[in-house]
Amino acid sequence: MLPRDLLKKVRKIEIRTSRLVDEQLAGQYHSVFKGRGMAFDEVRPYQIGDDVRFIDWNVSARFGDTFVKVFVEEREAVVMLVVDFSHSMRFAGHAQPKIEIAAEVAALLAFSAIRNDDQVGLIAFADEVVRFVPPKKGRKHVLRVVTEILRGMDRDDPDHREQPTDVGGALDFLNRVSKHRSIAFLISDFLAGGYDRAVRHTNSRHDLIPIVIRDGLEEELPRAGLVPLEDPETGALVLADLSSRRTRAALEDQYRRETAARDRLFRRNKIDFIKLRTDAAYLGPLVQFFRVRERRARSGR
Repeated sequence: MLPRDLLKKVRKIEIRTSRLVDEQLAGQYHSVFKGRGMAFDEVRPYQIGDDVRFIDWNVSARFGDTFVKVFVEEREAVVMLVVDFSHSMRFAGHAQPKIEIAAEVAALLAFSAIRNDDQVGLIAFADEVVRFVPPKKGRKHVLRVVTEILRGMDRDDPDHREQPTDVGGALDFLNRVSKHRSIAFLISDFLAGGYDRAVRHTNSRHDLIPIVIRDGLEEELPRAGLVPLEDPETGALVLADLSSRRTRAALEDQYRRETAARDRLFRRNKIDFIKLRTDAAYLGPLVQFFRVRERRARSGR
C-alpha cells in the first residue's frame, strides 16, 4: 500500500499527463515512433496496382487465381525511460526540482506509449543503477513506473556519499537488458561527463533520445558574495566569492564549455535531443521535437 501523499502525487501526474497526451501527443507519437517492422496478415486476390513481388505463388497455384500477401505494421515497440536519480537532480533554484520535471515528462512519454499499445520500462540511476523495471504494457504498469520515479525524489541516504553520476554505466546496463532495438529516452541534467563512448554505442543499437533538464541558476550565477557551493554530484562544499565578476565568469564559462561539448557529441552522432528548463513549460519543446520528427518521417529522411 502506497503512502497517501505519494498516492496523491501519482494520481495528480496521471490526470495532468493523460490530458496532455490526449490533447497534444498521442497522434504525433504514433506517426513518429513506428513499430518494429511489417508482419504478414493475410492473402487476398490480386488487384491492379499491387506489387508483383508480394504475389503468393503457392496459394495462387492452389486456387487457380492470383493472390498477394498483405502485411501490416507490427505496432508494438519498447520504450525505455532511463532516468537520472542523482543528487544534482534534486536541485531547485528558480522552480521545481529537476527530478519533478523528469517524473512528469517520463509519465507523459509513458502514457503516450501505452495509448499505442507499446511496452514501457524504467532504468533509474545515479552513481550506479538503483532501480530496474522491465518493460510491460498497461496503465497499472505505467503507474508503477511513475511511482518508482517519485520515490526516487526522496532517495537520500545521509551515510552514502555519491560518486559522480554514471550516465555511461546506465546506458551499458540498457544495452545488456534490451536485446532488441528500443526507444530510449535518457532523462538527466548531464552534469557529469565520461559518457561519450556509451552514447555512441547505445545510439547504434537503439533510438536514443536525450532529454536535458537544467536549472536557470546553473547558467547564470547570482551576485551573492561569499557562498559555499555544493558539488551537485558528490555534495562536497567549495567556498566561492560570487560577488567577484571574475569568479562568476569562470564558473559560467566552464558551464558553457561543458554544455557545448555535450551538444557537439549529440549532433556529431546525429542524435535528436530535447532541452528543458525547470523555470519554463516543458510541453512546448516536447511538441516541437515530435513535429520535427514527424516532418522528417514524412519526407523519408
